[in-house]
Amino acid sequence: MQQINIPLILNSLGFEKLNEIQQSSLEANAKNDNVVLLSATGSGKTLAFLLPVLETLDPEVRQPQALIIVPSRELAIQIDDVFRKMQTGYKVTLCYGGHKRETEENNLKEAPALVIGTAGRLADHIRRNNFSLDNITTLVLDEFDKSLELGFTEEMSFIIGSLKNIKKRILTSATYAVDIPDFIGIKDPIQLDFLPEQESVDNMLEIKSFFSDDKDKVPALFKLICYLGNRSTVIFCNHRDSVERTSNMLKEMGILNVFYHGGMEQQERDSALCKFRNGTSNVLVTTDLASRGLDIPNIRYIVHFHLPNTEDAFTHRNGRTARMDASGTAILILSADEKLPEYIGDVENIEITEAHPVPEKPKWSTLFIAAGKKDKVNKIDIVGFLAKKGQLKKEDIGLIEVKDFFSFVAVRKVKVGHVLELIKNEKIKNKKVKIEIAR
Repeated sequence: MQQINIPLILNSLGFEKLNEIQQSSLEANAKNDNVVLLSATGSGKTLAFLLPVLETLDPEVRQPQALIIVPSRELAIQIDDVFRKMQTGYKVTLCYGGHKRETEENNLKEAPALVIGTAGRLADHIRRNNFSLDNITTLVLDEFDKSLELGFTEEMSFIIGSLKNIKKRILTSATYAVDIPDFIGIKDPIQLDFLPEQESVDNMLEIKSFFSDDKDKVPALFKLICYLGNRSTVIFCNHRDSVERTSNMLKEMGILNVFYHGGMEQQERDSALCKFRNGTSNVLVTTDLASRGLDIPNIRYIVHFHLPNTEDAFTHRNGRTARMDASGTAILILSADEKLPEYIGDVENIEITEAHPVPEKPKWSTLFIAAGKKDKVNKIDIVGFLAKKGQLKKEDIGLIEVKDFFSFVAVRKVKVGHVLELIKNEKIKNKKVKIEIAR
């Protein structure tokens, strides 16, 4: 086991010290090869398993040494982002559906030390012999309960069955109620429980109801959003078509929003989440896909437009708010023929007795830049380009997200038209790239 420079890593991430979860995970993994980490999203669990993984890597080995399996592409991207920011010097490759397979195959030929991916795409690469499994000794199943819930058991069983030299297994989960299948091969694991006590969660999370006079709840939803005002709000629907219908109807009523579901292309999904993160939109309409793995801070309201199908789904939807010592409110919209699920109990009903104005439009807009990491473009390049060529001040530039082949940057809305005019014939890194308002 190699010694890692934790102060240097923390400095790269902008942290002062490890939190309790991360410190406990390091200590437990130093003494145990089978660790189960129970921890809520947003608690620092990604670094809690990446640090022990890093300790197992050998710089002399020019083959993959660790594999992380995740239930969603968004979670894969999030872990990759943290690992790159750690500046370890080790190569990492992402593999997930919606990503170009040819790009992944080329990246795998460069022999990354760490491979992160979704079960289906990883299984596909293994069947095609696209990377060596001989030196993979560390396996991480992040949010393994969600992978099982989504039906990835067969692919996970195939992947783990193909890994013949695993010495260390780390599993993470945001819930207690999951049996670990035998095929994972974890024996006598040490369990680190950092899930908040239900009483503590209940104290931070308020649950309320709101009645809709019509069976079609969209007018009630509009009324509720106007009442809540300009606060970060996630609206959960049970189906993709309901997500798009609800989003479009809200737009027609003057509520700026973005929508997100599993049927969208990856660039569309990235764009929607980026706009929600950077303040271009304060309202996200989504399926349960967004209930796990998305680390979006400061979400104030969760609105259950459709009632969740299970208590577990209700819990994970609500897990997007009231996190990291912040408070939040979950609101269930009920039509006349709907009742609160028994597991919720009695809650306060919101009464809205007067009309409230449509919330003001956000002050940010998002630009799409058709260049990313693979074009050797980074955040510093984008800031410099917009400041020099677009004549923007630092305070006019918001959150920047750089993906493999494209980037997003928040710009103050009042400046966008002028900026696009100034930069239309300019180059980034000596290359002319398409820059436009993100769709």
